[in-house]
Amino acid sequence: MGDTNKQPERSTVGGYILRFVLTVVVLAITSFLTPGFKISGLWSYVAAAVVISLIDYLVERFMNIDASPFGKGIKGFVIAAVILYLTQFLVPYMRVTIVGAILAAIVIGILDAVIPGRVM
Repeated sequence: MGDTNKQPERSTVGGYILRFVLTVVVLAITSFLTPGFKISGLWSYVAAAVVISLIDYLVERFMNIDASPFGKGIKGFVIAAVILYLTQFLVPYMRVTIVGAILAAIVIGILDAVIPGRVM
């Protein structure tokens, strides 16, 4: 008898594309709602989603920490805010203040809870 309760593997190309699209949408909503967090232009949203996804992956891979805003309590929240703040130095037309990064981490955490699929 085999284990009939196995979870399907979620590391598919389609899963990554969906997560990427959700990240772009969440960044657009966050940019609209959050003072001190601005991204201008579609390609800047796309670049920010790539950079955030890459930094998030590296943090999870090398530090074994869930970098979602509410993934590991205050530690995950702080790491998410730092990732958002650092991303502005790699993405043109993206400006984030420290307070904006903190507020954006809160907004992303709320949107992450409402929108199906994990963004950060």
